Amino acid sequence: MDINDNIESPLKIKLSFDKLLQQYDVLADSDNDFVAEKAKRILEVAKQYPELRDGFSKIDLVKEREEEIAFLLQDTFSPLLTHNEIKTATVPFHDLIFNASARFKKIIKTAGDDFELHIKNMPDDDEYIVVCAIILGFCYGFNLNFKRPFYYEIPDENGIIRYYKILYNADFCEIIPNENAPVITQDDYDELLDNFENIDLWKAKFPPNSYTFKGFVISNIFDVTDDQSISNIKSSLISKDKRKQNSFVEGFQDIFSSLFGIKDLKVGFSIYNREDDVFERIYGSGMHSYLLGETTTKECANALCTWSYDKLLKEFKHFSVSDVDKMFELSQGKAPHISSLHQQGVKSAIFAPIANDKGLMGIIEIVSNKKQVLNSVNANKLGDVLPYIVSAAERAIEEEANLIEAIIQKECTSIHPSVHWRFAKEAKNFIKAELIGEQAIFKKIAFENIYPLYGQMDIKGSSEARNTATKQDLALQLSAAKTIFEMAMQVEFLPIYDQFVFQIDEYLRGLNEQFQVDSEQQISDFFKNDIDVALKHLYVIDGLKAELDIYFDTLDDKLNMLYNNRKQYDNTVAMINKNMAAMLDKKQQDAQRMYPHYFERFKTDGVEHNMYIGESITKADSFNPIYLYNLRLWQLQVMCEMENSFYQKQHKFPVALDVASMILVFNQPLTISFRMDEKQFDVDGTYNARYEIVKKRVDKAYIKGTTERVTQKGKISIVYSQKQDEIEYLRYIKFLQAKNYLDTDVEIVELQDLQAVTGLKAIRVSVLYHKSEEDKSFYTYEDLMKEIKA
Repeated sequence: MDINDNIESPLKIKLSFDKLLQQYDVLADSDNDFVAEKAKRILEVAKQYPELRDGFSKIDLVKEREEEIAFLLQDTFSPLLTHNEIKTATVPFHDLIFNASARFKKIIKTAGDDFELHIKNMPDDDEYIVVCAIILGFCYGFNLNFKRPFYYEIPDENGIIRYYKILYNADFCEIIPNENAPVITQDDYDELLDNFENIDLWKAKFPPNSYTFKGFVISNIFDVTDDQSISNIKSSLISKDKRKQNSFVEGFQDIFSSLFGIKDLKVGFSIYNREDDVFERIYGSGMHSYLLGETTTKECANALCTWSYDKLLKEFKHFSVSDVDKMFELSQGKAPHISSLHQQGVKSAIFAPIANDKGLMGIIEIVSNKKQVLNSVNANKLGDVLPYIVSAAERAIEEEANLIEAIIQKECTSIHPSVHWRFAKEAKNFIKAELIGEQAIFKKIAFENIYPLYGQMDIKGSSEARNTATKQDLALQLSAAKTIFEMAMQVEFLPIYDQFVFQIDEYLRGLNEQFQVDSEQQISDFFKNDIDVALKHLYVIDGLKAELDIYFDTLDDKLNMLYNNRKQYDNTVAMINKNMAAMLDKKQQDAQRMYPHYFERFKTDGVEHNMYIGESITKADSFNPIYLYNLRLWQLQVMCEMENSFYQKQHKFPVALDVASMILVFNQPLTISFRMDEKQFDVDGTYNARYEIVKKRVDKAYIKGTTERVTQKGKISIVYSQKQDEIEYLRYIKFLQAKNYLDTDVEIVELQDLQAVTGLKAIRVSVLYHKSEEDKSFYTYEDLMKEIKA
């Protein structure tokens, strides 16, 4: 078998000791008789076996000349140092080792029979190019800095991975160009510098077996487990993606096992919440806290004894427990952290604070199931890694704070994607100003010449519906209380009970005859201040206990009032808003794909929405009025679809409510700006403010000369002021009538003047409904109600 078998490389390897023997040629003429005599003996052995100088590549010959090779290498592999030095003789980029120190052999034997030695950090995919880079340096003087540390990872007798760094001595080798080796010029070198990934180019400049490696290399190996463990801990903490993987904790624990030289070491973490003075569990793949055990959070004073509390939280110093069982007995189970460790089967442990100049951030917990293997002596090893853990904790806290802020921004004060670019631009300018020492000001964000669209689906008669629900609840509770007092007078007649009955009758009469704004509050105060106290007194009367239990069971726990009908109303409004908002959001995704625009919606007693479209929002020179017309048609069509969806779901709501839909048309472009104090967009300028006034008041407007509201259930009202708007929307209505979205009963009405706003008109048209999504028939509102009730 040949060393070069199954290897594609520009180097043809020949194991040779010629460069070594050349040094002995010189030493043979030394004035030192002892040195000269030794050199002559080595040369005499080499003379008997010419292949040792000429070179060979047969692996079998290595075994045959094992004794002679060892004799030649006796000065480089001193028998006096063989049990201390970790050293091998080999050829480059090959697993062949033909001489080794006693310590290296012992390390390999301890690793086990199934262990295979491989160099870590050796780039297998780039090995060919690495060899080419070495040739460039050896033969042409082009020194590419391709040096990188190479390692062995070898388990010890306990199965703990230890790290060994390899340093090569290349004094006894040479690289010789063969006949098929192209001469490398400066131009070739320049071309190769820019084409590391082009393996075909490198093979053209350095064909396979175009150079001969003659000689051997000596590997000087050093145990760098501590340094590499620290480096691995640092790498693990730096890598954000690794920390999210399931294998992170397991790998992290293996690294600590290598650092401490202890098998099966476990690592736990707990976060310190300064605001609440509690320890909290870290949520993540495999994360555990041995301080907290099975609990998720614990007050610091209840998690530690006084001494350990002061050590960690005040002095910021680590401490160890070398024998948990012994300490558990001594403390009689009264030390919380010892009890927690004992319950989890931990035998020895180290607790160390993760702290910076701002205070404690958390605790790192290193534990073992063997006593005394963790102690106050090896606890000092943490001093080398804690700075990296502290840095990682600081970064994690900052990332969490940023994430919390991002969630708040998204959920509470989100910026619509269509205008996000403008905010990002100002944020960059803000940061830039801070960095160069200028006064950082977040400039006003405004968009000019944009067209507004507004629509709302309002719950019809919401105030009346809620008042009805309120009166029903109050009347039921008053009547129930009255019954109890009438029963109480038969057992224990007190004039105050009679007075309560009189007062209740007064309130009941007021509910039926004249329900006012403050009626609900007056009656609530009456129950809170008078009735509740009296009813609790009556609870001592045996005959009233059952009636009182029924009464109190009907009350809302938080409000202490009967809240059934009002709760049904509130739930209905919430369900309507949720369903309609979800549908509008889903439809909006399609509209954004047609042409980007600003969109926002609000849940009130119904759902309303604003849209703004124009050149200044999209940032690109692409806006055309056709996109505005398209969005107006889309809005009208979606409002029809939302009406249909509402009435198809109406039977599922606790209270039967109706809705009325309206669209406001404003045909002049305006300017909107972001109001930092309110975290929302608003119109800019006195003229544009007219639009906001109309939005707030128009749904309550009456048709001129009547007491009829412009918005009406079963119809869509389109409010406008310009003739061209009327013409435009009549076209859309005609199109949607052809699509069976709208009925044929189109009417145009004038609206009574609003404050500071005159000349408004409205187109009203009935929506056509389906009983369900599968239903192909079309119904007016009246027909639909008859069908549903039938």
